[in-house]
Amino acid sequence: MAVPHINRICTAVPQHEVHGAFRAFAAGRTSSQRDRSAFSRLAERSRIQHRYSVLQPSAPEGSGTTCGFYRADGAFPTTRMRMARYEAEAPALAERAAGALDLARQNITHLVFATCTGFTAPGLDHYVISRFGLSASVERTTVGFMGCQAGINALKVAWHIVRSEPRARVLVICLELCTLHLQDSDALEQLLCFLLFADGCAAALVSAEPYGLRMDGFRSTVLPQAADQITWRIGDDGFDMTLSGMVPFTLAHALPDWQAEMLGGEEPAAIDLWAVHPGGRAILDAVAHGLGLPQGALATSEAVLRDNGNMSSATVLFVLQAIMAAQAMSGWQAGRRGCALAFGPGLSAESMRFVTA
Repeated sequence: MAVPHINRICTAVPQHEVHGAFRAFAAGRTSSQRDRSAFSRLAERSRIQHRYSVLQPSAPEGSGTTCGFYRADGAFPTTRMRMARYEAEAPALAERAAGALDLARQNITHLVFATCTGFTAPGLDHYVISRFGLSASVERTTVGFMGCQAGINALKVAWHIVRSEPRARVLVICLELCTLHLQDSDALEQLLCFLLFADGCAAALVSAEPYGLRMDGFRSTVLPQAADQITWRIGDDGFDMTLSGMVPFTLAHALPDWQAEMLGGEEPAAIDLWAVHPGGRAILDAVAHGLGLPQGALATSEAVLRDNGNMSSATVLFVLQAIMAAQAMSGWQAGRRGCALAFGPGLSAESMRFVTA
């Protein structure tokens, strides 16, 4: 049976840096001085310095989040308007990430596309085929609305394809425009939720060629008792997300029971490389606590969170790309074992074991 490998990952973010603009905007929407103080304090503790959006920040900073899209007077766009903006903005971002893989030379046979922030038909899969001159017979799969864990689900689909078709060459694209879904709210928990999110795209090539990261297996779990802690529903004014403050607590307590299955019977100490989806500072702290990880184990995830925020499904691929880049710079060492981990609605979790090849 063919052994699938992630041969290469390329990433892209939009040009507009919006973290400071959003902080100023959100602070102005809090309903009390107490909430403003809490928001400012928690924003400082978020460990995020930069986030990027397809939406241009207003000037002067704080007068509104974005020029003409969100307004300080509460005139927020409808779902239809947000989907139109997704359809207009997503192709260029997909082109930057996928184009860096030099697709003309890759003989792509399959395309797996993951997103939870925008839907249109024909979609980004059709655009990529046309833009890069891929064969019209490329087999296409869309992984939709699975949230932050969808990046691992998309890689899992590619893994199954290559295992069953050894000559397959699979292009995986995860593209999220999270900043299109800011809600008109003055609730502190909601404002803090959107303090995390950003836009980004990651593209990966998966094949049986033995270089990059060897994919050794996947595991899934669902925690039905926490089904209401992460939700993502389509409303009249965009996609409305709930991200409970209980999620870190739930994960910290659930991970010890799941770690043996997640790690294929290994102990966390046997894992050299951790690619944990940085859903936020508290999520990373909960994973480190729940698995008893040493200080610095999640440094790569922390760096991606600091520099990009939470880009939903694309984020874990940003972490994997950073791991691969660091390995290449330090002299690639084969045989290092790793684990990728991400969470999503349900509450559910997905993991992938990998080895540097």
